[in-house]
Amino acid sequence: MSLTVSPALLDAAERGPVDDDAFIACVRDSLPYAWATVSRVVAELESSGADRADNLIPPPTDADRGQLLRALASDAIRAGLERHFGVRLAFQNCHRVAAFRPDTVDGPAYRRFVSPRGQLLNQSPELRNC
Repeated sequence: MSLTVSPALLDAAERGPVDDDAFIACVRDSLPYAWATVSRVVAELESSGADRADNLIPPPTDADRGQLLRALASDAIRAGLERHFGVRLAFQNCHRVAAFRPDTVDGPAYRRFVSPRGQLLNQSPELRNC
């Protein structure tokens, strides 16, 4: 799953650092399912007052799953999303992405989510092919 990079953005990248807003727009336009999923999780976090919000809905297609994996497996994309939304993202499998408030990353909810135990407890036979 690649980003669709316009010739102008590619030219800018070849000349030097790229504007974060332009990079985020490229991610948003290239990975619409991933963008919508992260946006929804962040909106749930903002409206809930909780330490975290996470997605429990599997992607409807393999292409959508690929978008989410692409967005969260790339250090640059993930960091860009975190800067843009002002959150810390954590990822457990092909669909379980969570957003945390930055001031809670040292707290128990985050540590539990990113722990080996949390990873193991989030597995099921249906998810083994993720």
